[in-house]
Amino acid sequence: MVDVLRSAPPGARAIAARLIVAARVARVDLGRQDMAIVAGGLTFYAAIAIVPLLLLTTRATSALISREWVVDRFEDMALLLPDTLGARAALSALVQAGVGLGPLGIVVALFPASFYGEGLRRALTQFTPATERFMGWRGRVLVLPFVLLAPVLLSVLLAVSAGLKQFTTDGGAGALTLRVWLGFQCLWLVLAVPLGWVYGVIAPHRIRWRVLIVGSLVASSFIAGFVQGFVLFLAIPVDLGAPFGGLDVIGGGIAVALWMFLLHVLVLIGWVVIYSYDQVSAIGDAERPSVERNR
Repeated sequence: MVDVLRSAPPGARAIAARLIVAARVARVDLGRQDMAIVAGGLTFYAAIAIVPLLLLTTRATSALISREWVVDRFEDMALLLPDTLGARAALSALVQAGVGLGPLGIVVALFPASFYGEGLRRALTQFTPATERFMGWRGRVLVLPFVLLAPVLLSVLLAVSAGLKQFTTDGGAGALTLRVWLGFQCLWLVLAVPLGWVYGVIAPHRIRWRVLIVGSLVASSFIAGFVQGFVLFLAIPVDLGAPFGGLDVIGGGIAVALWMFLLHVLVLIGWVVIYSYDQVSAIGDAERPSVERNR
């Protein structure tokens, strides 16, 4: 490792050194809290908010483009999902409820949807402490503007799904590989936007733009791979209700909650690493002018 750093250009050596220090700081910060407890609490908030948030996003997308387009594109997306565990039927029910959401339903859904912002802000603060009043309400308010951006991101995903369904569902292993690769690339870039919003807006500490963009893209690559893993899980013919007396609904809900828990572990680790690198980088940038003056 030392030889590699010595042979690298000065700028690369500085970045590598900061990454090493940031990794050590992040490990210490992560060790101060019980990750399982924090991620579990965030998953509880997400369980309250995720369905209303998806309903609002679907309704806003249908208003932005058209109801027919949204329904048709979701059908294309459903064909890309394995149907072993009933994912297609669940997606269809969600879409029909979303596009049919009325004015009263929109207003009612906004309140539980905002819980995600509160959960995120509280969870992120556990690893990078911040003292503030009305922490929960701050998180709720800061997540709401993202509802205006979410339909644009969903439209991109739906348009890509239509293309993938048209060009990659009639071939063999090659077409499947291409679909997985293109799906990963799309998810990677699209998910970087909400992650950037979480780390840059909902989080209680401000991160410099360059670190925020690069860090969100890196974290998004892990999240996108994780989502691909969930899609693979949907193709496995397992009896989800077996541990719960044959109640498939309970088993399916627990399985989704477990995957959400693991996803939130990745989100929290990504935040701590990005914050640690930003702090280490800020200290290095502050010390550089004095070092250069002393030369």
